[in-house]
Amino acid sequence: MKQEFEVIKKPRLTLLSIIEPLTTEQLNHIPAGFNNNLIWNLTHLISGQQGIHYTRAGVPIVVDDKYFTPYRPDTKPQGFVDADEIAKVKELFISTIDKLEEDYNAGIFSNYQPMTTRYGVTLSNIEEAIRFIAFHEGLHFGYIWALKRVVLE
Repeated sequence: MKQEFEVIKKPRLTLLSIIEPLTTEQLNHIPAGFNNNLIWNLTHLISGQQGIHYTRAGVPIVVDDKYFTPYRPDTKPQGFVDADEIAKVKELFISTIDKLEEDYNAGIFSNYQPMTTRYGVTLSNIEEAIRFIAFHEGLHFGYIWALKRVVLE
């Protein structure tokens, strides 16, 4: 599974470099025609990863709920995210994948409950869920690129 964790982590590092030059205001800006912003997308990826891996296995999430519930599917930004919170999101963006790998290697996901995603993909175990999350993150990678381009116009 080492490769699967790299497939998640390396694009996350790339996303952090993509947004690095942006200001707090730019990360919070919701352009016309969009429902959310750049910082919401990054935090949504943290939330999604926690839900699809930890919650489905009956294991407590490893982030504060403020980085989970407000960023679940079908949510949108609730308010301005300040620079300190953005720094925390950036730290969690990588540390949660390191923690996932550590917890996977410790075998804590043995009670994974199967689910079918909104994309029609059935995930029967944690290995399938880890492989699937790369697809979800790829969707948002493209969305983040588009948002950044519009924010900088």
